[in-house]
Amino acid sequence: MEEGGQGPEEQTRTASTPESTQQQNQATASNPALDMGALLEQYEQDSQRAQVRRNDFVEGTVVMVDRDGVLVDIGGKMEAVIPRGEIPLEDDEIPLKRGDHIGAVVIAGENSEGRPVLSIHRAKAEVGWRDLQTKFDTGEILDGEVVDYNKGGLIVLVDGVRGFVPLSQIVDLKRGGSEEQVDEKLKAMRGQQLFLKVIEIQRRRNRLILSERAASQERRSQLKDQLLAELQQGEIRHGRVSSLTDFGAFVDLGGADGLIHLSELSWGQVVHPSQVLKVGQDVDVRVVGVDRDNKKIALSLKQVEENPWSRIEEKYHIGDTVTAKVTKLAQFGAFAEIEPGVEGLVHISELSEERITHPKQVVREGEDVQVKVIKIDSQRHRIGLSLRQVEYAAGDDEFGAFEDWGDAPDTSAAGDAAQATA
Repeated sequence: MEEGGQGPEEQTRTASTPESTQQQNQATASNPALDMGALLEQYEQDSQRAQVRRNDFVEGTVVMVDRDGVLVDIGGKMEAVIPRGEIPLEDDEIPLKRGDHIGAVVIAGENSEGRPVLSIHRAKAEVGWRDLQTKFDTGEILDGEVVDYNKGGLIVLVDGVRGFVPLSQIVDLKRGGSEEQVDEKLKAMRGQQLFLKVIEIQRRRNRLILSERAASQERRSQLKDQLLAELQQGEIRHGRVSSLTDFGAFVDLGGADGLIHLSELSWGQVVHPSQVLKVGQDVDVRVVGVDRDNKKIALSLKQVEENPWSRIEEKYHIGDTVTAKVTKLAQFGAFAEIEPGVEGLVHISELSEERITHPKQVVREGEDVQVKVIKIDSQRHRIGLSLRQVEYAAGDDEFGAFEDWGDAPDTSAAGDAAQATA
């Protein structure tokens, strides 16, 4: 026992001077029943408490839960407390139970009872900052919820951290709008989930800047690569018209735009895509070409529908007289449409019995005329028409009608003159 008594005295002389250690040393000196084990246990607890500093991340096991908070064993025979206000509640209840393993951040070295004070809220934010730094380094796209806004942009919650999306980085925000329009747009975005990309992060300043525009561009690029790999020539896809140009229409296939050339919009003649489509219209299109190297997609709208030339010989026969609309004039004749997608040529020699030098002497564009079918070549998509033969046939009928009049009196001006002479 003498050796056991000398140990605490020696420890008292050589140890540092915290009050708790001094009190223990005095108690040990006055009470030989306290052995070296108790002293070492107290020393470990003091060392552990000294090592737990503010903003440290610690892990522990829940030992007790009440309405005011949670008691957690963080090791070293030390217990810490998490106040109710530092715990994410579910239906106004603490969603923890005895035995749960949790992580938390130290927000105070000790309370009035000498226990460290922890926060789960802060822990989530701390883990969030670490994850965000990793995603920034790797360029990963993440999603966040719009929780508020100001005149400069949107405030979003991402991985438990509040970040900011400037106006210039919002996709659907049109430039040049009034302050009232911008404010209404931002207000309407509250509660929305956005795809975002971190463009600036400074943990020490709690600064997190994000971009919806950068995320949208990258996601679209990824979707385009995926779509190009999947597309097969000849298949039919659903899309939406994204823009119109003089040479065709672009259709968004869900990640990539394909082009419908002017010649592939309709079986009929089209001067401008606006005659057939409008921006925002949903359409079914056929894939007619995929250039994976240059990332281009060629589409056709007309090939989704039946080719009217495939049944032309069933509907029309040589000698039929049909109504056609003059669509275009050329030096050698006039083109006339007998139904959407089916155009025939009235050669200049078939326009009139009289000699003419240009079709405009007989017909004009947009005019409806009666023509006779004189030739059909469905394989080459050609049909020959004649205006002259229809008029000639009508002239024969008219002449026959005059013959049927027999000896009817001549009421012409020449007949009147002959009668007057007689």
